Amino acid sequence: MTKDRPEPRAPRARTIILSTVAALALVASFVCPLAMVAASAASPGAAPEIGEKDIGGVVTGPNGGEAGVWVIAETTELPTRFARIVVTDDQGRYLIPDLPPANYQVWVRGYGLVDSPKLRAKPGQVLNHRAVAAPDAASAAHYYPAIHWLTMMKIPPASDFGGSTNIPKDVSRTDWLALFGNTACIGCHQIGQEATRTLPAGLGKFDSSEQAWVRRTQSGQAGMFMTYMLARFGGAPYKYLADWTDRIARGEVPRTAPERPKGAERNVVVSWWEWSGPNKYLHDLISSDRRNPTVNAYGQLYGSPEYSTDNMPILDPRTNQAGTFKMPVRDPDMRVSLGEGHIGDVKPLQPSAYWGEEILWDTRANNHNAMIGKDGRVWLAAAVRDQDNPPPWCKKESSNSYAKAFPLGRSARQVAVLDPKTMKYTFVDTCFATHHLQFGYDADNTLWFSGTGEVAGWLNTRVLDETGDAEKAQGWAPFVLDLVGDGKWHPYVERDQAPQPGKNKRIVNGYGPYAVMPSPVDGSVWYTIGVSVGIPSVLRFDPKTKLSQIYHMPKEGVGIRGGDIDSQGVVWVSAANGSLASFDRRKCKAPLNGPNATGDHCPEGWSFHRYPGPGFEGETNSAEASYYTWVDQHDTLGLGKDVPISTANLQDGFVALKDGQMVMLRVPYPLGFYAKGLDGRIDDPNAGWKGRGLWTSSGDRAPWMVETGKGSRPLAVHIQLRPDPLAR
Repeated sequence: MTKDRPEPRAPRARTIILSTVAALALVASFVCPLAMVAASAASPGAAPEIGEKDIGGVVTGPNGGEAGVWVIAETTELPTRFARIVVTDDQGRYLIPDLPPANYQVWVRGYGLVDSPKLRAKPGQVLNHRAVAAPDAASAAHYYPAIHWLTMMKIPPASDFGGSTNIPKDVSRTDWLALFGNTACIGCHQIGQEATRTLPAGLGKFDSSEQAWVRRTQSGQAGMFMTYMLARFGGAPYKYLADWTDRIARGEVPRTAPERPKGAERNVVVSWWEWSGPNKYLHDLISSDRRNPTVNAYGQLYGSPEYSTDNMPILDPRTNQAGTFKMPVRDPDMRVSLGEGHIGDVKPLQPSAYWGEEILWDTRANNHNAMIGKDGRVWLAAAVRDQDNPPPWCKKESSNSYAKAFPLGRSARQVAVLDPKTMKYTFVDTCFATHHLQFGYDADNTLWFSGTGEVAGWLNTRVLDETGDAEKAQGWAPFVLDLVGDGKWHPYVERDQAPQPGKNKRIVNGYGPYAVMPSPVDGSVWYTIGVSVGIPSVLRFDPKTKLSQIYHMPKEGVGIRGGDIDSQGVVWVSAANGSLASFDRRKCKAPLNGPNATGDHCPEGWSFHRYPGPGFEGETNSAEASYYTWVDQHDTLGLGKDVPISTANLQDGFVALKDGQMVMLRVPYPLGFYAKGLDGRIDDPNAGWKGRGLWTSSGDRAPWMVETGKGSRPLAVHIQLRPDPLAR
């Protein structure tokens, strides 16, 4: 593992200009944050008792103690840049616990405020702060989460759909909302943070902002994909993007303001470390075994850099050391995993406003996701060969029984496994493609995968360990509905054929499975499906019968993305309508199999739980575009067992559903935090809150578009929950 040490960066200057006329016009929208600050102030308490590893004190404002604001301690004196962030209590008191020895810059950030001056401190010091009230609406809004800025964007009225304008006739208003949701744009970026609500000067000069947006979305190695997505809508979104940024440039600010943390939200402790490179994004990280979160206690974290690089980032939180391991491929002359069959090109379509024509993505291994097994080995959805070079036993003419029944060809990713004890990296070729992966709860320690297209794909890791034979260890089966209704395998009609008596039916919904969720209840395997194309649904596969069941999300859900399953078998997913959705098969009234069990037979199994945050004007749903939902089956955070936690991609963090209430877990610095997943680990079950926590990484495909700008590296983030805001 090689070590990476970041170069110090100078802070970026920020200038806010607001005309007198605009300021007067926006007084009404500024009343909310000012009222919020006043309501959050209280008589300041005495400074809390601190230890030799802590920094603590009191934050006061014009009206007393500032409640529910963040205190940030950051240092560049460790092997990698590090920060720890806490929230003040109802008297404005704070305590930042267990800081590594270093000099820190410490300051206050909060809604209704502007950042206070940065003060230098060391652990063991009491440090009081004077909060700085925002002088005007624009200054306050600068710190708002992206959702408050994004919802300023106008949505075309219903009359513009149906072919009466340049919006294609087959595009609905629901499709439009999904475009600016978790199934398209916000599947890669946070939209609404400063970098996206303004047009970068590096793009050049254009006759109109609409032309600038056309050029902007052609930038970089994802330019072709972004252009294609917008072209499907007849290019109409460019008009609305341009109007949005033009109004912001003229001084317009959000019509809504965020609330400060309250209740359990004030007990959050956020720690983060920089790792990887300044132009290499991360998709995800892994810290422990999903089934037993005490595995790899206090151990290293492993990042999944997807298209960006073959250099897997590795972080040791105990020593604050960040390094990399270069993932190999079987053929050293293999072409890069970009271009046809991938969401990214070998070369930029147009130069980047930040990086010019520099090629940033250069991966072959293309590690999208990883899981840690019960013995601490790291299993990866990663390419080991070129996508057009499958093993001969994947083909129909081979002796492989799975291939004879359903032959497979191209696969963009396969499987690899890294042993951290020896750093041995083993290739495991698969006929099916991979994307996400999860271990089942069976004795064979089976790995299940998404991204498998038309089939369910699995890897028996017990057989693999015993034989070293990838062919013997893997299997796959097409998704087939039990239309006969007897729970048995029968010949099936193809997906485009009408049902026939005595036959089942093969189905494919969109691009196939996206999230994968083995059930701890009955051994079934669940998937989200129809994410970008097709009907949003959850799919159940029975490994014993090889039969499937599909359950369509009601239309009100708009779309679907990542999901997870709880210990009772309830599936929780990020819906595109700004909700956390759940599906409970136990609530179904109609038969689960048979001729009518084709997807629309159990709407009663679905429930929707609205995420926090405003919606677009005229919409009652939140505009939150959550990328993924994970269920804390083992209470690794401290909110309880089976609490679903979603990425809050437009609100700088995560949101948990606890006893019917949404709890926000924000990462307030740097602004623009965006994650694609999370993972829980229990380092010490006897250490209280200090031995527990969530692990995640920043996952925006453009890590330089956060507050700290170009040169910013991706973050590895630890989120913990204390019993109170001053707990040590």
